[in-house]
Amino acid sequence: MSAIATAVRPRRRAPRESDGSPMLLGHGRLPRVLAGSALVVLAAVWLLPFVWAVATSFQSEQDVAKPGLFPFKGAFTLESYERILSRGNVPTWAFNSFLIAGLVTLITVVVSTLAAYGFARGTFRGRRTLLAVTVAAIMVPPQLLVVPLFKQMLLFHLVDTYAAVILPQVVAPMMVFILKRFFEGLPRELEDAARIDGASELRVFLSVVLPLSRPIVASVAIFVFIGAWNNFMWPFIVTNDPGLMTLPVGLATVRDSFGILYAQSMASALLASLPLIVMFLLFQRRIVKSVATTGFGGT
Repeated sequence: MSAIATAVRPRRRAPRESDGSPMLLGHGRLPRVLAGSALVVLAAVWLLPFVWAVATSFQSEQDVAKPGLFPFKGAFTLESYERILSRGNVPTWAFNSFLIAGLVTLITVVVSTLAAYGFARGTFRGRRTLLAVTVAAIMVPPQLLVVPLFKQMLLFHLVDTYAAVILPQVVAPMMVFILKRFFEGLPRELEDAARIDGASELRVFLSVVLPLSRPIVASVAIFVFIGAWNNFMWPFIVTNDPGLMTLPVGLATVRDSFGILYAQSMASALLASLPLIVMFLLFQRRIVKSVATTGFGGT
């Protein structure tokens, strides 16, 4: 009887990895240790330039010029930051950067979402032609548009104004294309149900489409804000008034006549990137989740 029970008893299946989390190196503790060690090494290699920049910014120019590969070559000092802050109007430049980047992000998101929804759901005449022009605009290098845009700003007397810095940056064909692809994947049944209930197209867009598109809209807003904050070339060309300069442009004007000063250069770069670092630390979950859930890189 026991032999029959033993024969009938089902065999235990080997444990399987949960869906969505495959172990590429196999099962067990050793693959996990190897994978964790590789990630630690890659993170250290990625963070090494940042650590070097921080160490350089907190040293004197004489200590930075000393030979050696170790980043900390002298005493800790705030001399570079004191010189930059004393020679430039950093609070005004930071305010301009926040204002310009915020407005560029807001206008770009509004324009891009409306255009993308029109391309995804619209049936108007010339839709394919406009979409082809939008896709073709992605391949145009922004450097080619500097001279025509500057001539337009001169024609409309907008040089040295906030409008001259903001308006050329709100045109983002790539973001329109990404949002269009996302809107095409949304179920049409929800929109049709809203139309049956008497909702207008604008109400359908605001009440149905946008709530379902929060992850991709957040991703677009994050990348547009970072791009507008780091934009150096266009604000540098179109502004001459120090009171209108952004933080990257303003810090670039704080220079000495004694050649390259590495400590001050690293301090300027860290001051310009500090708001972005703080923003990432505050919203890192949202940033990582929005990028991971929307497939931003492969859309």
